[in-house]
Parts: sequence; C-alpha cells; structure tokens
Amino acid sequence: MLVTWQTVITAAAVLAAVAAIFKTYNRGYDMVKHQKDQDKNIKDILEELELVTYALQACLKGVQELGADGPVTEAIGKIQDHINKKAHGG
Repeated sequence: MLVTWQTVITAAAVLAAVAAIFKTYNRGYDMVKHQKDQDKNIKDILEELELVTYALQACLKGVQELGADGPVTEAIGKIQDHINKKAHGG
C-alpha cells in the first residue's frame, strides 16, 4: 500500500471533521445541561420566595392583630392581591 500526500490530507480532513462534530455535540450537550441547572435553580428560588412571602404575610397579620393599622393593612392587601393573581394565572 502506497501512502501519498493526498491520502494523508484526506485522512487529516476526515479526522478534523470527526473532531468538529464531536466538539459541536459537546457544546450542545453542555448548553442543555446548563439550561436544566438554571431551570432547577430558578424553581428553587421561586419556592423560597413563596415561603418568604407567606412568612411576611403572617408577620404583618400578627402586627395587625396587635393594633397596627394603615400601611400594615395596605401591605397585607397587596400581598393577598398578589397571591390571588398568581393563583389564577395573572
């Protein structure tokens, strides 16, 4: 078997093409993995924010029961409106 420059160039081109395909696949895989990680992080943050909102509402209602009025009542109303809008897709 005779190895010519043309054979070497063709083999190098095939190897370069395989390497490029592999690199492109890995980039796509990494992007999808990164997006899934971000989606999970966002979901966790939203769950935590929901708990903080309910805790804040409970604190405000406790302060209201102790006699506070005005801005406390207004804040409770805004939180309840927000919760209702989120519950009904608004």
